[in-house]
Amino acid sequence: MIQIRRLKFIAAIAASLFLLPSCVSSGDSPTGTPSEVQEIQAQLLGDMPLPAASRIIGSDSLIIGRGDSWVGRVVLSGVQSPTDIYAFFQAEYPKVGWTTISAVKSKTSILVFTKGDRTSTVEVTEGSFAGPKTIITITASPKNANVIAPIKK
Repeated sequence: MIQIRRLKFIAAIAASLFLLPSCVSSGDSPTGTPSEVQEIQAQLLGDMPLPAASRIIGSDSLIIGRGDSWVGRVVLSGVQSPTDIYAFFQAEYPKVGWTTISAVKSKTSILVFTKGDRTSTVEVTEGSFAGPKTIITITASPKNANVIAPIKK
């Protein structure tokens, strides 16, 4: 029963990839006033708060679905330092029900959260000299996704 449900879930994701070419445009973040951009990002990412003034980098992101059940990867540019953004995620995610599973602060910081049947991994790295101050990559997926290891030949 559970195996059939997982197969249906995987089939739905595969169909979405072909039927819905892009939930996020291949360009950069939505334009508009800061509050309009924040509202659009909240509609896409649901219950995942984002640091102030962070913006989705659409060409590097793959968002399947929307709201509290999206899966995939979203890449954001941040205007705060990597340390401040790391602190933001550590403080704000638990406030909206996410449980911290792991947190590693280093040159590339990684935070892992769970909420209900979902897992979210947040990667925070320093941006390039000419680009954004910080790059944030959030990956969301079902918590117990059935991953089948490749068969060795």
